[in-house]
Amino acid sequence: MTTEQILSTATDKMNKSITALNQQFSGVRTTKASPALVENVEVEAYGNIMKIKEVATITSPEPRILLIQPWDAGSVKAIEKGLLKANIGITPVVTGKTLRLVMPELSQERRQELVKLINRYAEEGRVAIRQIRREALESLKTLKKDSKITEDEQASAEKNIQKLTDNFITKVAEHTQEKEKEIMKV
Repeated sequence: MTTEQILSTATDKMNKSITALNQQFSGVRTTKASPALVENVEVEAYGNIMKIKEVATITSPEPRILLIQPWDAGSVKAIEKGLLKANIGITPVVTGKTLRLVMPELSQERRQELVKLINRYAEEGRVAIRQIRREALESLKTLKKDSKITEDEQASAEKNIQKLTDNFITKVAEHTQEKEKEIMKV
């Protein structure tokens, strides 16, 4: 493995960490209805445990309403039960063959809880990025130990990895601030 390959691998892994963080953020409820809020809720359908997105269409016809339309009318009750069990803070309203979720206004207290939650997710993201940096630095040490690179090359590569890490930590902070603003907006 070369220093370029180590840097490239670290970049790919850090990008995946940012993507995972954004997916976690999309599951955090704000006043705006987002299908990501419920698409991974598990329901018992067809004798298996499945995600809602695998058994229904989730749309947002209005900014504060989610509409869930099961492909099989028989799974309406299972989806309702799964949503109640998921404890997302919204009670589904069954209207015939569809379920409606109306996003209530968030209290200031609930907003602060959600901000704490996204900050916890952000810290997990930063820890993951630092772990990737640690792995990359270990790989560089191994290359140096095996005499495949010089000390100068190692030092240069370590600086590049640190710059990369700093950039991704900054991205985490930016995404976190964005989500915080979205949550705190009344």
